[in-house]
Amino acid sequence: MFKKILIANRGEIAMRILRSAKEMGIETVAVYSTADANSLHLRFADEAVCIGPHSSKDSYLKQINILTAAEITNSDAIHPGYGFLSENANFSRSCQKMGIKFIGATPENIEKMGDKATAKETMKKAGVPTVPGSDGLIPSYEEAAKIAEEIGYPVMIKATAGGGGKGMRAIWKKEELEKNWEAAVQEAQAAFGDGGMYMEKLIEEPRHIEIQIAGDRFGNAIHLSERDCSIQRRHQKLAEETPSPFLSDELRKKMGDAAVKAAKYIGYEGLGTIEFLVDKHQNFYFMEMNTRIQVEHPITEQVTGLDLLKLQIEIAYGKKVPSTNFYPKNHSIECRINAEDVYNQFLPSPGKITNLNIPGGIGVRVDTNVYPHYSIPPFYDSMIAKLIVDAPTRKEAIDKMKRALDEFYIEGVKTTIPLHRQLMEDPNFIEGNYTTKFMEDFVLDKKYEYDL
Repeated sequence: MFKKILIANRGEIAMRILRSAKEMGIETVAVYSTADANSLHLRFADEAVCIGPHSSKDSYLKQINILTAAEITNSDAIHPGYGFLSENANFSRSCQKMGIKFIGATPENIEKMGDKATAKETMKKAGVPTVPGSDGLIPSYEEAAKIAEEIGYPVMIKATAGGGGKGMRAIWKKEELEKNWEAAVQEAQAAFGDGGMYMEKLIEEPRHIEIQIAGDRFGNAIHLSERDCSIQRRHQKLAEETPSPFLSDELRKKMGDAAVKAAKYIGYEGLGTIEFLVDKHQNFYFMEMNTRIQVEHPITEQVTGLDLLKLQIEIAYGKKVPSTNFYPKNHSIECRINAEDVYNQFLPSPGKITNLNIPGGIGVRVDTNVYPHYSIPPFYDSMIAKLIVDAPTRKEAIDKMKRALDEFYIEGVKTTIPLHRQLMEDPNFIEGNYTTKFMEDFVLDKKYEYDL
C-alpha cells in the first residue's frame, strides 16, 4: 500500500481523505494556502506544507507548488479530492511523469469525459441514451440558431468546459437565443478560458440522478446505485438522497447497467459518477460524467457500508473492485451547510464562528472542518459542513434530519440551516415530488430562522 499520501485540497474533503488514510496506516501530508493556516486538517496530518497565498490560482491550482510539496515530502501518491485539480488531465499526467500516483482518473479518462461534447459522443458510441442535441461544439450563433430550429425549443446551451451552472442557459423561444448565446460564451470564456458551446434539447420537469461507479485497471466495473441530486439552486446542489423516491426498481437496474456499460466502454479506473437527467415519463439521458469523488459520496457510504475513500485509494494502488453491484439497504439524506445568508440572496457569510454545536446520535454524521472560533475565509467555496443521516425508511430519515438540524447551531455567521429545516417540512419534498426546478418556487419562511 502507499506509504504517504499528499492531500491536494482543503476544507471538509481534506479531513475526509485524511481520516481514511490514517485508518489504512498511511502517512498524510496536508497542503495549505496562507488563508488556511488554521485549518483543522493541518492539526491531524503528519506533515503540512504551505503552497502559496490565498488565491486558488497561486496555491491549490498551482501544479508546480503541489508537485514540489509531494517531492520534498517523499509522497508516493496525491489525492486531489473534488474541485481544484481533481479533473485536470495535465496534472494527472504530470503525476505519472514524476512517478507519483494520482488517486483519480487517468489522463485519458479525464480527457475523454471532461469535455462534455466529447463525452456525449463517446456515450452515444457506447449505446448509452443521450439527450438530442448538437453533434459536438457549435462554431457560431448562426449554426446554433439552425440547430435549435431542428431539435425544437426549449433548448439548453452549455459550456463544454462548464461546471456550477456557468455558461449554461435555458432558451424557451428563438427571440431569446442571440443575447443568451453571447452572454454564455463570454461567461464560459471568463470562468474556464474556453468559450466552446454545445446545445441539447431541454428536458422539462427533470430529475438529476447520478450513478456512483467504480472501475479498476483490469477492466472491471460496478455501480453502487443512485443518488437523487434534484434539489438545486442555480445548478448548485443543496441536498441529496438515496435511494431516489422517484425511481422504480426496474429503472434503478436499467440506469445502473447503463452506467456500468459506460465505465467499461472507456476503461474507467477509479471512482466516478455517470450523471443522468430523467424525465417525468422515467426516460433517462446521459448528461455528463464526473471523474472524481463527489461531495455527496457519504450518503452512498451510509447505505452500502463501504468507505469510498478507502476503495478509491485501493483501486489506485492496483486492487480490484468488488465483484457485485451494490443497492441501498436503508435511506440516507445529506444537507449541505453553506456559510450563506439564505434571506439575503444567498450572499456568502464568511467570518468567525463564535459558538458551535454539532448534532450527534445514531445515524447522524457530520463531515466538516470547522470548530469554535474558526474563521471562515472569504476566498473559497462557502460549504462548511455536510450533515448526513440514515435510517431504515425515508420517513424516518427525514424525521432524523429535522432533529439533527434543530441541534446544529452555528453562531457568528449565517448558514443554510434554516432552508434545510424548512425543506424537511415541505409537503412536496416529504412526498418525494420534486424536480430540478423545485427551488425556483421555494419561498423561504422566516419562522425557520434561528437567533444568532
